[in-house]
Amino acid sequence: MAVLYVCADRGTQMRGLAADRAESEGRAFAEQHGLTVTEVVTDAYGDPHPTRRPGWLRVRALAEAGTVSQVLVRWPAAIAPDAAREFQGREIRWLESRGARVRYTWAPLANAAVR
Repeated sequence: MAVLYVCADRGTQMRGLAADRAESEGRAFAEQHGLTVTEVVTDAYGDPHPTRRPGWLRVRALAEAGTVSQVLVRWPAAIAPDAAREFQGREIRWLESRGARVRYTWAPLANAAVR
């Protein structure tokens, strides 16, 4: 079972385009890899600290409960911006310690090992 987490910029020109792309990409990735997406969780892009976002807290709760074994995100910056890489690593380790593997759905990263 997998949760698809979408945290994308809500641009002013084409509102929702980035989030829509991230979701459709994530669903395609799940289908390609035989994963069942049980929930799509979204957050507005902005706060660099993942544990201050309600959607990310939901992802953590699902992992803590053992409800999901996979967390699908488009790329590391969906967890935390590159300027806050320490949060990316911390959150990935936290999820892994609860048996949830983080997978990137963006094609250039889809086969890369998560660090």
